[in-house]
Amino acid sequence: MNIKKFDILFIINTNSEKKMENESQPQIKGKFTTCKLVKREDLTHDLIKFWLEPEESFNFKPGQYCTIGTGGIERPYSIVSSPDEKNIELFIEVVPPPDGNLTPLLHELSVGAEMTLRPRGKGIFVIQPQFKNHIFVGTVTGVVPYVSMLRKFLNDTNWPEPEKMENVKREDYQFHVLEGASYSDEFGYDDELTQLSKEHDFIHFYPSVSRPDEAKNSDWKGAKGRINNLVEDYITKLGINPKETCIYACGHPQMIEDVEKRFSDTDFTFLEERFWKDDD
Repeated sequence: MNIKKFDILFIINTNSEKKMENESQPQIKGKFTTCKLVKREDLTHDLIKFWLEPEESFNFKPGQYCTIGTGGIERPYSIVSSPDEKNIELFIEVVPPPDGNLTPLLHELSVGAEMTLRPRGKGIFVIQPQFKNHIFVGTVTGVVPYVSMLRKFLNDTNWPEPEKMENVKREDYQFHVLEGASYSDEFGYDDELTQLSKEHDFIHFYPSVSRPDEAKNSDWKGAKGRINNLVEDYITKLGINPKETCIYACGHPQMIEDVEKRFSDTDFTFLEERFWKDDD
């Protein structure tokens, strides 16, 4: 199996702008610009959507992340929006202290607040254009890079670049989004993905809840179980050629490790991006 991985190595500097505050105030160093929070939506007590207006032009590829900060603390977040959109859209899980440092600060921000923004997107968790079949596996906020990729694909007929597609034609692409969550209200983009799957026969959406018997999921009519336990059967039923397929996994590390293990002795290509529960 062809495995591609990357982990985000991020350094927080703890120097203050003023020497007298050296021990108490962290300072963001290096090149950065700013962005303004122009819209926010609270889905649950710990899941929020942000729309950011960058002060300067911000370039990124679908699937990449941006690095934002406030209070002297920075963290990387995968981008929901397509590069063609005016604002940077984020879907963030709020992790309370002591594990979470930045997300509690972000949760308190109001529209109009200013944040730091590193000048461009980064990351290698991007579309692999040489494959026909794209299996997108994610948990909660792990669906974010897939939404960005699908929006770009639908809005730009010249993407991906034809020269990178080898012998694959754009019209041969098939996208399968498999998203897992504990509760149905954690699906931040289920309406959009469901609608896209209805409008396009090459887009398929398969959400599943892992706690179907709890009261919060009493109205759930979809798949049940952890998404990593369902992905093998789902792919088997497709009957697709492993050599023409890339399996992407984004979100909880245990989910990613399990999916990778299930396909380790196959001809599927595997690409991962991990989100940690704490944001340290």
